[in-house]
Amino acid sequence: MSQVAKVTAIPFDRRAIPAEAKEGIWHAADGHKIRSIEWPGPPEGVMPRGSMLFMPGRGDAYEKYLESFEHWRLEGWQVSAADWRGQGGSGRLGNDDATGHIDDFALWIADLADYWRGWADGRTGPLVLVGHSMGGHLTLRAVMEKVLDPAPDALVLSAPMLDTFPEIVPLPIKRGFAWAMLKLGDPKRPAWKMSEKPGAKPGLRQTLLTHDVIRYEDELWWRKYRPELELGPGSWGWVNGAMESSATMFRRGALESVDLPVFILGTTADKLVSPSAIRSAIARIPNAESLMLGPEARHEILREEDGVRGKALAAIDDFLMRKTAPDG
Repeated sequence: MSQVAKVTAIPFDRRAIPAEAKEGIWHAADGHKIRSIEWPGPPEGVMPRGSMLFMPGRGDAYEKYLESFEHWRLEGWQVSAADWRGQGGSGRLGNDDATGHIDDFALWIADLADYWRGWADGRTGPLVLVGHSMGGHLTLRAVMEKVLDPAPDALVLSAPMLDTFPEIVPLPIKRGFAWAMLKLGDPKRPAWKMSEKPGAKPGLRQTLLTHDVIRYEDELWWRKYRPELELGPGSWGWVNGAMESSATMFRRGALESVDLPVFILGTTADKLVSPSAIRSAIARIPNAESLMLGPEARHEILREEDGVRGKALAAIDDFLMRKTAPDG
């Protein structure tokens, strides 16, 4: 039986940072300020399991996942998280505060490698890396390229952004189109007008992310309380970077080189990232396990309605128990 059953009686406030949590700033190699949080440690009576680093998706901030951090804390994990350079509370790289820009995803990979090295230093027990959406893409690439020292003991990917829509268009064509658009103007200009997806109206944003209205409204609350967290569309630099990075990821032998346990969580109903690309990665990664949900789940599976979210967390917990236990 999961240890969480012993300590879940106290309701969790998704709109508050616990007093015991520590928010801080980490300086990248070039001095850029990266925002991070260290969640409180496991409660008394719960056996420590190890440490977990969570990296959010495009346009995300770690506030959206506090409830999941608390779940993993009650499972015995010491949880940490950080915002990617240029989004959330880690500043901006574009011409304005609304557009999410990057010139090359390799910059994010380098940030993660440097941050991981310092984060892992002195920690005992298994080290687990978790990435959602774009964070899943970047954490998987970092593992593929073996730039994380020490190597994680396990990797968990939630709806990883391995390719984008439209799925019917082959990646090489999308890559060529993104490169052409990049060259036609300022790479920092927005690639679409608003929301998470080109052509999506603001009122339909929730239908892309989660069925759970209250959890969706949690994000809006945090953006009002901490306006620096709000981020709009990606730039053409970001789009080109995403296509180039996906091409790197799917080159021959790349996914097959992943040599640690990987759990991949996805949904066939995802309208933001490609389910077919996720299925392809599951088939190619040697030590991959997965849970593919259906129309009951939208993109933000860890912020879905209780039944769906609980099923997803239980699958992750089971995977980590088997793969990171002393005899796992």
